[in-house]
Order: sequence, then structure tokens, then C-alpha cells
Amino acid sequence: MSEFNYDVIIIGSGPAGESAAIYCAKHGLRTALIESQSMVGGNCAHKGTIPSKSLRHVVKQIIRFKNDALFRVVGDHRRLPFPEVLKAASRVIPKQVEMHGSNFTRNRIQLYFGSASFRDQNTVEISLSDGAVEVITAQTIVIATGSRPYRPTNVDFDHPRIYDSDTILTMEHTPRSLLIYGAGVIGCEYASIFVGLGIKVDLLNSRERLLSFLDDEISDALSYHLRDGGVMVRHNEEYQSVEGDKKGVTITLNSGKRLRADALLWCNGRTGNTDRLNLESIGLTADHRGQLTVDNNYRTEVDNIYAVGDVIGWPSLASASFDQGRAVARVICGEDSEVFATDVPTGIYTLPEISSLGKTERELTAQKIPYEVGRAFFKHVARGQISGEDVGMLKILFHVDTLEILGIHCFGAEASEIIHIGQAIMKQQGSANTIKYFVSTTFNYPTMAEAYRQAAFNGLNRVNRMSAR
Repeated sequence: MSEFNYDVIIIGSGPAGESAAIYCAKHGLRTALIESQSMVGGNCAHKGTIPSKSLRHVVKQIIRFKNDALFRVVGDHRRLPFPEVLKAASRVIPKQVEMHGSNFTRNRIQLYFGSASFRDQNTVEISLSDGAVEVITAQTIVIATGSRPYRPTNVDFDHPRIYDSDTILTMEHTPRSLLIYGAGVIGCEYASIFVGLGIKVDLLNSRERLLSFLDDEISDALSYHLRDGGVMVRHNEEYQSVEGDKKGVTITLNSGKRLRADALLWCNGRTGNTDRLNLESIGLTADHRGQLTVDNNYRTEVDNIYAVGDVIGWPSLASASFDQGRAVARVICGEDSEVFATDVPTGIYTLPEISSLGKTERELTAQKIPYEVGRAFFKHVARGQISGEDVGMLKILFHVDTLEILGIHCFGAEASEIIHIGQAIMKQQGSANTIKYFVSTTFNYPTMAEAYRQAAFNGLNRVNRMSAR
């Protein structure tokens, strides 16, 4: 009989924790999972990915209704209250909780609800909601505690008009104007959501351009469409102070500007949830953003303790966290980890959405790789014209000599779905990974996938013109 209660303890029930727990349990390990909230699913299901993307979907439906000529005759131009929109979006959360809960039950994973902290490298203390304390042990422990919005100490987040990306999902009023500080992925997503509801939005960016990790053309397209929708985008701005009163919030910037709105949404980075784990008791130290350092097998500096998901930083995506959880479970089960999630597609759920995979034009130019570009604009794709989703484009970057696909970038409706067709081809080996696949394969018509064929012809025509000179 083992001296431990379990073979593995996993702290956190988000995508990383869930996938790790299920894999371990399916491979015969006695598995326990600790969740600090009262329901499983982690921040992904309750405060992050699922509720925010559901909110985006509802807002997108509202925008389509307002812009559709068929329904303009209704003549209802009222603005929907934000709490009502939020209520419609939140209906998916109980479904997610039920699904995740059934996964744990079906795989006989022991669940504990409470706050976890280490006593030593094999022992975890759980502070339960009723005040009781339970202590469990395991040979291996996985930290998958996720992250939360970063909160600077000189901003009063207790003020009723100052929100972060978690608390905005509990806002009980509808502001006429909103300041969003931080123009990363979350800030851009919420800017497009709130301007879609008819709210005046100022988006404050501390850098020179929006989402500079994107291909420049895609970043420019996002900037244009946000401004076209009514967002005031301000670059190279750093805050000096934030003051809230009964009627609104004023932010003073280092540039001397003073901006005021009914509410402020703070979206300037995230912090790993490690501060309550008592890491010092096991000799681990998190960085200034609460994140842990791991090796290629997700092992921390303590041999039997691993970490996965947002708590280890980049890429901080639910999709990557799921893969990381499964990979670390393979290591624990004595198998090869198979994947250290790096080649992950970017999915940004702005309106319109963005997805990207592989190299950008800037990167290829810096590396002096000869490449060409194939583009397809959605306004020329029949399915886009039919559905009214005619804003955006698909862009393929490929090697001018070998025709190997080097990068795919998509801006527009269903971009995060469309990207996976190109991803599948990029994963192929040798001559199978070339732009010729898209001209030698028949696509259903009309579909958005047909954009790949159009982009491939566009790119190959450029190569042929160059060869003919």
C-alpha cells in the first residue's frame, strides 16, 4: 500500500488541470483535483474564455440585427442594457460546469473544493469553505492554478466604476462611455464588444501599434475597423493616476492628457495564481507576475512538482493549456511528453475576429527568407457575400522557391475556425506542405474555406509573373 493518499494531486480545474487529471486517471493513477471555486471549470469557464466569448456572440447577433435591412423596418433602436446582454451570454456557463463535472465523475477523480497550500513537496492542505481543513498527500503534484487580472496597487479596484476583465462580467449598469486601459488581446476584444453595444470607448495603448505580434497588415486592419466602429484608439499612453467618483472615472496620463468616462476597464496584463500556495515551504519562487519557471517537461525546480497553463505564462491560451495538461500527464505516466505547446494558433475574438499561425511578413523579411503572398478578400468569396460576412481576408505566406507554407493570417468572420484548414496542411511533411495543395483540392462551394483556393491562385500568379520576366 502506498504511503500517499494519491498518486497525483492537481491544483486547479481549468483546461490544463482537467486534461491532466483525466489522462492520469485513465492510465490508472489515483487522482485528486482541488478547485478553489465552488464549481469546476476554472476561470476559463467562469470569468474568462467562455463568458467573454459568449458575450461577444450575443453582441455580434445584436449588431447583425441592427445592420440587416430586412429587420430595419422594425424600427426598434433602443440600446439593450448591458446586464440583460450579460444574462443572455451567461446561459452557457451552467452547461460548461455540468460537462466538466461529469468528466471528473465518469473518470472517478476525487474532487476537493477549497484553497490549496503546500505543507511540503508531497503534502497539500485544503482550507474548505466551511472552515475545516483537510490534508492530502501524493507522490506527484501539478500546479494548474491559472491567472487573474494584474491589479496595480495605486488603482482602487473596490470603486464601483473601476473594473478588471473578471469583474466587468458582473457590471450591473450600462455606461455611456468607457475607458479601456491596456490594448492587448483582452482590451481589444472588449473594445469591439462595448462599441458594438453603442458605448463610446477610448482604448489606451502603451505601445506604438495594436497587437504588434501580429502580421502588420492584420494589425492595421484591426486598428482600422475598431476606429471605423467608433473606438478612439490612443497609442503610446501610460497612466499616471486613476480617480473615481460617484459619476465616473478620470485617468491622468503621462502625456498630460486627462480623460473621463462613466467607467474604467483595466486590461493591463495578468498575474499567476500562486500567492496562496505557500511556495516558500517547498523552495519554489514565482516571478513578479506570479508565474513559475518549468523545463520542457513542465517540471519545476522541485522534481516531483510540475506546472502547466497560465501559471507558467506564454502562450496563456485555453487551447495550449489543454495540450500542456495532457503533455505533463504523459510525463507523469512515464511516457514521452509528445508536445511542448509552442506552435499554437493565435485566436483573437474581436469583431471581426483574428487568427494567425506561423511567420509574419516582418519576421520573414528580417530572416531574409524569399517569400510571396497570396490573398483572398472575403468580399470576393461567395459564402461571405451570402452571409453578409464580407469584411476581412485570408493571407498565405509561402516560400517563393519551394512553395512551402510559412504563415497563415486571417482577419474576419470565423477566422479562428478557418485557420485550422491551413494548420493541417502546414503540419504535413515535405512536398505535402505547399500552397499547391489548395489549387489541387476541390472545396465545397460556397464555403469560407474556398478563400484558401482564391489566395493560393493569387499567390501563384505572383510567382508566375515574376518567373515570366
